Amino acid sequence: MTNIVTTMKATTVIDYIVQRIADEGVEHCFGVPGDYAFPVGDAVDSNPNIKWIGCSNELNASYAADGYARARGAAMLSTTYAVGELSAINGVMGAKAERSLVFHVVGMPSYQNQRLRKTMHHTLGDGIFDKFIDISAQAACSHAVINPDNCMIEMERVIAEARRNSQPAYIVVPSDYAQAPVTPTEVRPLTLKSNEASLKKAIAAVTERIKNAKSIVALPAFTLSRVGLQKEARAAIEAIGCPFATTSMEKCIIDESHPQFAGMYSGVLSAEETKKVVEGAELVLDIGGVSLNDETTMGFSTHLDPARFISIGLNDVRVGDQLFGNVRIADVLAALAKFESGAPRYKRTPEGNPSINGKPSDKITMDALYPRYAKFIRSGDNVVLESGSSSFGVPPMTLPDDVQVHIQMLWGSIGWATGATFGIALADPKRKTILITGEGSHQLTANEIGNMGRFGANPIILCLNNDGYMVERALEPNPDWSYNDLAKWRYADVPHALGCTDWFTARVETLGELDAALKAARESKSGAYIEVIGGRMDMPKGLAFAHTRLKDLYGDTP
Repeated sequence: MTNIVTTMKATTVIDYIVQRIADEGVEHCFGVPGDYAFPVGDAVDSNPNIKWIGCSNELNASYAADGYARARGAAMLSTTYAVGELSAINGVMGAKAERSLVFHVVGMPSYQNQRLRKTMHHTLGDGIFDKFIDISAQAACSHAVINPDNCMIEMERVIAEARRNSQPAYIVVPSDYAQAPVTPTEVRPLTLKSNEASLKKAIAAVTERIKNAKSIVALPAFTLSRVGLQKEARAAIEAIGCPFATTSMEKCIIDESHPQFAGMYSGVLSAEETKKVVEGAELVLDIGGVSLNDETTMGFSTHLDPARFISIGLNDVRVGDQLFGNVRIADVLAALAKFESGAPRYKRTPEGNPSINGKPSDKITMDALYPRYAKFIRSGDNVVLESGSSSFGVPPMTLPDDVQVHIQMLWGSIGWATGATFGIALADPKRKTILITGEGSHQLTANEIGNMGRFGANPIILCLNNDGYMVERALEPNPDWSYNDLAKWRYADVPHALGCTDWFTARVETLGELDAALKAARESKSGAYIEVIGGRMDMPKGLAFAHTRLKDLYGDTP
């Protein structure tokens, strides 16, 4: 790549930062304005390549940025110093945990006032201004405090590190420095490459294990979708000829109609064939760093020997006790796609979803609801699942090809999915975005619906009203504690109250009403919102099973 040299005298520090982020494919900036961050907002508003997307609060903005990054590969979040960035930190930390690249740009008090130790608002009044940097930096894999002299160099460093890890970058700039001219510096964007010697050794070690293994299963990880390597992973799996399985975090990462797809692996709740394929394999090929956490394994109900794993990480490869560093996953997948396997190719017999059951006059049950959702979802849809009942109810369903499923299974911050839906819908407007959420988590972030209408996001929202926190009731011995109760919202009225006057809305209690509302929602030219009334203790099979494994999840009670 040719060198980049800035010679434009009028280019300010913040103009450079914003344009450099736009160069990474980011077309929207999510945020909440604040006086220390006025230069950031001004730069975004005046840049034709990026659009300001105002959110109802910083937490919602961070969730939206996370969702946007999942669909687009990178996102921008703008908050003000201290009160703004600390409100956003939960969402940014979730992006770090689940590998979403969010450029978090924070405007802080001027360098002049920092040096004079003035008592300023949004501080503790002690004249110390850098204490929040350490906090926000913990939610990022790289960070920089920008000034005119280091701006160009530091931006390349933090961008490269964020790309290398597919995790957030934290960029903080004092308000006076933001508006100062950038010091022209010759820089070259860093291209991530493998160390050729290390790559060669890694591929040799991996292919040797593959050739000698009597049975292999591949587990493509959620990280592949973050870095856009789903097709490359599929090509490698096809070359090897082995079956592959996914956990709920990787739902639909490769089309489920693929003949080598062995099903969703979820410990003891896996289909027998899937369990046999995964747990019986002599070699488990972990492609990208699969997260076998308490949620994806149904309370650690798996039987997997770590000694059987080969782990191909984003930047290294582990084969037994050997670790090959400075090796990029794209290069490893490209080599594996050329692998010539003499073994017979795995081919499974696909299983269908449960049939659509129930009479139109029947009340809505989870057994009747989720097969209907699976039928409702079409090729080309984005599906966003909230942590809770929907993240247990939808993943076991087989979904059409070219569906992208977004789920926050590891960080599991309730309310994430509503905010993320906003970002995903703006990042990928050619697809219809469908949010499937429960009321408890939805109450945290439902105010973002107003901005969905304002900016034309137009999702379909399916909100389950089952009289409280269903997932909390399931995860403790006594489901009737008062803290699991909720304010009784009229959910179907929310979109219109928040300004989405042209949305289709409905409140449904029977299967017939549900079927009619789903049809109308799909036909709506704007957004749609359906409040689905469910039973207080009627839960998906996976969640009901979790209720039986509380000791495994949380340990023995003293």
